[in-house]
Amino acid sequence: MLAFLTRWMLGALLLAAAALAHSAPKTVLVLGDSLSAEYGLARGSGWVALLEQHLKAEKIDAAVVNASISGDTTSGGRVRLPALLAQYHPALVVIELGANDGLRGLPVAAAEANLRAMVGLARASHAQVLLVGMRMPPNYGRDYTERFFAMYKTVSTQLKAPLVPFMLDGVAEQPALFQADRLHPTAQAHPTILANIWPTFLPLIKAR
Repeated sequence: MLAFLTRWMLGALLLAAAALAHSAPKTVLVLGDSLSAEYGLARGSGWVALLEQHLKAEKIDAAVVNASISGDTTSGGRVRLPALLAQYHPALVVIELGANDGLRGLPVAAAEANLRAMVGLARASHAQVLLVGMRMPPNYGRDYTERFFAMYKTVSTQLKAPLVPFMLDGVAEQPALFQADRLHPTAQAHPTILANIWPTFLPLIKAR
């Protein structure tokens, strides 16, 4: 009788734990640079904050952790990601990194290797991945800018990771949508940035 009660209690505890896990909000981890860290903006006006609002409007139970740091590179993200995965156990990791690699003229091969590593780390922790791509200004030279832009597509195709090709599509060609440094978008640009990301993001979070 005691053994039966023990097994029953264990089964009940397991069922309760499973129900609690199912009801807990999914976590979205955004690993990015200043383009996601609201550089030069009022808090709550960047695309990540707007993403949280959209999730609530869609009644999707998900919590967004913005782990973006201004100036971060793909190598910095690669170093930071394991601890973030262990802390937050995200269902989806949005990787928005590479712009600072490009602006510093760092080797494309190194940035690509870092992106691949981050995708692997996220998947090893059972998270889905969304890559967010970037373009470099033409003054960096045609060869470099083309190889840099193609890097995201290569990683996406080979690792079968969903990709937003260019987060600043519809923004980059409008100088009025940039701050005085001509690098960081104004708050008025961030709804367009989210509009570029949302269609690819939504099916991924709904699938989890």
